[in-house]
Formats: sequence, structure tokens, C-alpha cells
Amino acid sequence: MLTLQGKRAGGAAGFEKVVKMIDNMVSILGKEQADDNDKKEYCAMQFDESDGRKKALEHDIASEEAAIATAKETMSTLSQEIAALTAGIQALDKSVAEATGQRKDENSECKALVAANTAATEVLQFAKNRLNKFYNPKLYKPQAKVELSSGDRIYSNMGNPESLITTAAPSGIAGTGVTAFVQVSEHTQQRAAPVAPPATWAAYASKSEENTGVIAMIDLLIKDLSKEMTEAETDEKNAQADYEQMMHDSKAKRTTDSKALAAKSSTKADTEAELQAHDEHRGEGTQVLMATMKYISSLHSECDWLLQYFEVRKEARVGEVESLKRAKAVLSGADFALVQTRTRKFLGRFA
Repeated sequence: MLTLQGKRAGGAAGFEKVVKMIDNMVSILGKEQADDNDKKEYCAMQFDESDGRKKALEHDIASEEAAIATAKETMSTLSQEIAALTAGIQALDKSVAEATGQRKDENSECKALVAANTAATEVLQFAKNRLNKFYNPKLYKPQAKVELSSGDRIYSNMGNPESLITTAAPSGIAGTGVTAFVQVSEHTQQRAAPVAPPATWAAYASKSEENTGVIAMIDLLIKDLSKEMTEAETDEKNAQADYEQMMHDSKAKRTTDSKALAAKSSTKADTEAELQAHDEHRGEGTQVLMATMKYISSLHSECDWLLQYFEVRKEARVGEVESLKRAKAVLSGADFALVQTRTRKFLGRFA
């Protein structure tokens, strides 16, 4: 190794190697500082990009979580509305079935009432007609005569009317075939036949008034029966109209509710698909965020020391480079005496 004494003895030419080493050292220090500068810029850029990516991912995840919460709330609301519509349709169907059964029962009752009152009216008309036969002959309506067919009339004209097989008129009460009251009436006639007529006009008049009262009572009964049938038929007509209106309204409501149910079910299915998509996106974002956080952690391990001591290292290199340059100047012909001690310090590192 060259010494300061060598410098005096051999001149500046003896320090060429040392000067070259100083130049190399300055170059190395410059390269190290350039590397630190590049590293600092790289770290700053990576931290900035990673932090921006982290914030974006966190925002996306928060948005997905908000969308998931909204979708769940929507599904809950739709589920309640669907349940309410389903229950309403079931209740409507039940009420329609009950109303239909009730309408059938009411119709059957009305028909039975009309049939019974019609039969009773015919019986009363028959009884009234029989009473008129004795007490009001002008009002009496005789039974229909036996009708002969064309063949029977020809046979009768040939002289054998007694052997004819004739077609009798409809029998029973007003042609209904009901014979019970006819038999009672005939029995009453048989019992009444032997009775002699009243001896005086007063007695006859009294009897006539009594039977007239009976006829009036029969008329009143017939009127009540007719009124009852009229009211029943009116009630039946109104009930049928109400039933038909109810069926119309129920059908319209069921159609509306069914469409609403289908729409809400479809919306719920779409919401379920959206919920699943948001959940998948959140999961993917969470994985990317974890990877980003891991990368940021590695950046801290790689860059924190450099960033913390960057200025210190830079100042140290600047001072060292300045010292090396002064040493080089001394070795290249500067006043050696003034810088001998300081130069020895820097040259000693190359010994």
C-alpha cells in the first residue's frame, strides 16, 4: 500500500491506483444512491397503487354487503307478501266453495217451498171448487169430461158406446194425480148426502154464511201461499244475483291476486339470483383484498427500513463522496500538508 511518504518521494504518479480506487468508490456510492432513489420511487408507487387498490376493494365489498342486505330485506318482504296473497287466495276459494254450497241449498229449499205451496194451493183450489159446487154453483168448475179419440168416436157412432175403452182426463187435484183429498171429499159427500136440506131459510142462510167463511179462509190461505211463493222467488232471484255478482268479483280478485302472486314470485326468484351473485362477488373481492393486504405487508417488510433511513443514508453518502473528492484532489497535487490527516482517514479504508 502506498503511503504519504511515497507521495513525496515519487510524486503524483505514485497515487494513480489510489485515485482510481477513489473514483470507483465514488461511482459505487453514486450507484448505491441511484438504487436507493429507484427503490424509494418503486416503494412509493407500489404503496400508492396498493393502497388505492385496497380502498377500491373495500368500497366494492361494502357495496356488495349493502346490496346483500337490501336483497335479503326485499326477499323477506316478498316472502311475507307472497304468504299473504297465498292465504288470501285460499280463503277466497274457500268462501266461494261455501257460497256455492249455500246457494245450492237455498235454491233447493226455494224449489221445495214452491213445490209444496203449489201442491197445497192446488189442494185448496180443489176444496174451494167442491164447496162452490154446493154453495156457489155459478163459480163451480166441473171436471173435464171424458175425451174420445177419433177411433172411439167412430166406434161409438156404430152403436156400441158402452163397450168403448175411453181415455180418461187427467185425474187428481187439478190434474196433478193427487187423490188423497179427492177421496176425503168424496167420503164427505157420501156422509152429507142423506142429510135433509134445512127447514127454514134462516138455517140455510146460516149454513151458507158458514161455508162462505170457509171459502174466504181458503182464499186467504191461497193468498198467503201465493205471497210466500212470490217472496221466496224474489229472495231466490236476489240471492242468485248476489251470488253471481260475488262470483264475478271473486273471479276478478282471484285473477288480480294470482297475477300479483306470479309477479312477486318471479321477483323473488330474480332477487335470490342477485343475492347469490352479490355474495359471490363479495367472496371474490374479499380474496383479492386479502392478497392485496398480504402484498402491502410484504412491501412494508421490504421498504420501511429504506424509507425510514433514506435521508440519513443519502446525507452519509454525500459526505463520503465529498471526502473522497477532497482526498483525490490532494492526491492529484493539492496542498498535502493541509489535508494530510483527513486524507489518511479515507485512504485507510483501502489498505
